[in-house]
Amino acid sequence: MATFDDFMKLDIRAGTIIDAKIFEKAKRPAYKLWIDFGEEIGIKKSSAQITELYSVDELPGKQVLAVVNFPPRQIADFMSEVLVLGTYSDGGVVLITSDKEIKNGDKLG
Repeated sequence: MATFDDFMKLDIRAGTIIDAKIFEKAKRPAYKLWIDFGEEIGIKKSSAQITELYSVDELPGKQVLAVVNFPPRQIADFMSEVLVLGTYSDGGVVLITSDKEIKNGDKLG
């Protein structure tokens, strides 16, 4: 079992996707995402396997939640810097978003 202290070690922030591209070199279908987390954190990159339910055209402007304090991870020729959060649902991964517009960099708490 994870403890509350374990959960508190995660830095989960809100960000806005500013660009998305098909990640052609990924082993499984994925997108490359560039996400703006505001002034403190800046723009970070992520590889996300969300191709079943999202097109690259609909992703820019979408606000998402991501873990921003995991170490970067090399995926093919791309360095993924944050882990975008989603649920494994019928039909594919559904991104975790806010029902109201929030400021980039806002922390889940």
